[in-house]
Amino acid sequence: MATVEMSFTPLPAHVRTARLVATAVARRSGVDEALLDEVRLAVGEACSRAVEAHQEFCPGEPVRVALTGAGGRFEVVVTDNVAATNGTPAGTVQPAGAAGPESPPGGGAAGPLPVAPSELGLAVIEGLADDVEIDRTKAGVIIRMSWPSADPDLARRGERA
Repeated sequence: MATVEMSFTPLPAHVRTARLVATAVARRSGVDEALLDEVRLAVGEACSRAVEAHQEFCPGEPVRVALTGAGGRFEVVVTDNVAATNGTPAGTVQPAGAAGPESPPGGGAAGPLPVAPSELGLAVIEGLADDVEIDRTKAGVIIRMSWPSADPDLARRGERA
């Protein structure tokens, strides 16, 4: 099966479309019906995380998603273009209201929370996907997720290998 590629403006409404497309391509690639909810949730989490980061740091850049079903695996790659900014690691989203090195009003500690919301999303993805690779580059974060799939020709006929 060929790779399906899409890019979308970083708006939360487009995450639903990405989930629907991923589910359709996964089904066509022969991913077991029991795994489709996991695919949908993991893709939604990865895309939501990328949308949040893009809205904060590069709202004009699209979020990119590639979906491939080949070699007994269905793979999804979500790429954001959020480069490291002001000491924040690429792809890490500061919580709303987090300040720089100075203390915020009220005397609380400055900086990111001990576990940033985007890091929780990565943990969720790792729990849903069969195999996950997260690459933090100077240009952004690449999340590669995959699940086992059957031969797509057999899956279309309702059989399993």
